[in-house]
Amino acid sequence: MNLRQPLRAGQRRARRLLPSLTALAAAGAVLAAAACATTPATPADTVYVNGKIVTVDKRFSIAEAVAVKDGKFIDVGSSEAMRHHVSPATRVVDLHGRTVIPGLMDSHSHMIGAGTTETTAQVIQAKTVADAQRIIRDFIRRKNVAPGEWVLSGRWHPPSQLAEHRYLTRKELDAASPANPLFVQTVGHFAMANTRALELAGITRTTKDPVGGKIYRDANGDATGLLEETAIDLVERRIPKPTREQLIAQIIAAQHVYNESGITSTIDAALTEAEIDAYFAVAERHQSTVRAGVMWKPVALTAVDFEKALKAAKFRDDTGNDWVRTAGIKIVSDGGMTLKSAYIRNAYADDPHNHGTLALDPDAYRQSVILANRYGWRVGTHAVGDAAVDLVLDAYAGADKDKPIRDHRFIVIHGSLMTQEQMQRAKALGVRVDAQNVFMWDKAATVEKYMGTELASRAVPTRWLVDTLGIAGTAAGTDNQVNTLNPFIGLYIMVTRKDPRGKVYGAEQALTREEALRLYTNAGPYYTFEENRKGSIEPGKFADMVVLSADYTTVPEVQIKGIKPVQTIVNDKVVYQVPD
Repeated sequence: MNLRQPLRAGQRRARRLLPSLTALAAAGAVLAAAACATTPATPADTVYVNGKIVTVDKRFSIAEAVAVKDGKFIDVGSSEAMRHHVSPATRVVDLHGRTVIPGLMDSHSHMIGAGTTETTAQVIQAKTVADAQRIIRDFIRRKNVAPGEWVLSGRWHPPSQLAEHRYLTRKELDAASPANPLFVQTVGHFAMANTRALELAGITRTTKDPVGGKIYRDANGDATGLLEETAIDLVERRIPKPTREQLIAQIIAAQHVYNESGITSTIDAALTEAEIDAYFAVAERHQSTVRAGVMWKPVALTAVDFEKALKAAKFRDDTGNDWVRTAGIKIVSDGGMTLKSAYIRNAYADDPHNHGTLALDPDAYRQSVILANRYGWRVGTHAVGDAAVDLVLDAYAGADKDKPIRDHRFIVIHGSLMTQEQMQRAKALGVRVDAQNVFMWDKAATVEKYMGTELASRAVPTRWLVDTLGIAGTAAGTDNQVNTLNPFIGLYIMVTRKDPRGKVYGAEQALTREEALRLYTNAGPYYTFEENRKGSIEPGKFADMVVLSADYTTVPEVQIKGIKPVQTIVNDKVVYQVPD
C-alpha cells in the first residue's frame, strides 16, 4: 500500500496481513534512511520484506524480500539488501513471514465462462435431477425471464455429479422450463436442450447427425434432448449472441474469480473472434487483471471452409500485448474419459464395443492443420484418448513435412491417455502437452468405472510427461469450468495422486512439490512464448505473485489442498485481498 495516499476499499481489508500504517511508515523511514548511507540503487515503487519468497527460479531459490518498479521485479534477496531500493516515495510492505510464490498460470481453461455466474442457471450445485430442475425453475423466476427468452446453464457433469448418474431427459427439461427454450451445457462435449430449443433449431425425426456429432433419440426416433459434439452447434447457433459490452463485463467478472484463486495468467481456449476482440478491449480500457493467451476456434467442418476462415481472420497468431496474446487455433478431435467418448485404441472396460467418439472428419482435420501452419497459425488439438493422440501427431507430422513446425510449439491439449511412445513422438516434433490432473479429482471414480483400474491409474501421466518433455514441454491447468479452478487441489493431486476419498491412482505418476509448482508457474508461459517475462520471481519479470495462507513447501501433504491466497498481486497491484 502507498502510505502517502488514502486507502482504496480493497486495501482496507489488508490489516490481517499488514501492520498498522504508523508501523509501516516507521519501517519505511528507517529503511529509507539506511539506504541514503549506501551506494545508490534504483528506487523501487514497492519493497516487500520479511517474507518467504519462493522464487521458483532455476535453483528454486528462497529469498526474504523483493523490490518492484514499473510493474516488474528489479531485485530479490534479503530484507536488509532491499533497503538500497527504498526512497521516500517507496511503499514498504511487511509480509510478516508469509510465503509468497509467483503468480499461478492455468494453462488451459475457459475463463470467459467464469463470468456468467449471474446470467446462467448454476446447476453445478445440483446433486439430483430434482435439484437441477429446481435450480433452473428458480433461476427463471428470480431473473424474471420472459416467456420465449432463452435460458442457459453453467457447466457441470451430470453422470458423475448426480445421484442418478445420468443426463436429464427432454421431458424433465420441459418440466423445468415449460415456457422458455432451455440449453443446458455440460463439459463441452455434450449438451441438453428442451423441446422448445430443439424446435427452434429445426431438429426433427428426419434431421441427420452432423459429421462428428450425434443427436440422441428414443425408441420412436424422437430426439431425447441430448446432443454430442458438433450436434450441439445446431442449437447453440440459434442462441442470441451477447453484445460486445456484455462480453467485456463477463471477462472482467471472470478475472475476479481467477484472481481469488491466485491465478494471474491463463490460456482461454476455443474463443470466437468477438470474444477475442472483447479481451483486447478490456486490456485497452486498462481493466485487465489476468494475462490471457486466447485461442481462436474457427467454425468450419471442411478444409475449404477452414481456409476461408483463415483468409478472413481478424487476428494473427502470437500477437498482442502484456495482457492479451493470441495463442493458436483450437480444434477438438474427441470427447472425454468421463463421457466414454475419449477416442481410444482399446474398448472401454464396461462397454466392449465402444472406442469413443471421433469428433471430426480425419481427412479434413489433417488438411486443416496443414493450412493453419501455412497461414502462420499453430494448432492446439483437444485429444484425450490414445487413438485421438495418434491422429493428432500424424496430422502434426504431416504439417511439419509441408512447413517445419518444431519451433512453433503446437499443442496436444489434455493428452490424458498418452503413451510414452507418443510422448517421444511429440518431443521429436517440438509439440507440447498441456494436462489437467484435476480430472482425477471428483471424476476419478467415474474414469475408473468406465475405463478400468489399470487405465485410470495411468490417466494424466504427469511423471512421464515431465520426464520426457521437461517443464518447458508441459504445464498444469484445470479446463475450468469443467473442473474446479482451485490450483491448490491441482498441486495436491500432482503430488499425491489422491482423489477426495484418499484413493491413489497411479502413484508412480506423482511429482515432487517443486515440479508441481513449476508446472503451475514456469511451464505455462512457454505456451505464449513468454517464459522470459513471467513465471518466476526474478528481476525483469512481471511483478505477479501470490501471498499464501500457509507454506506450500513445508505443510503436510494433506494440507496442500487447503492453502488459500491471502493476496494476489498483478503488476504490483493488489487484485485480490482475503476478506476480513
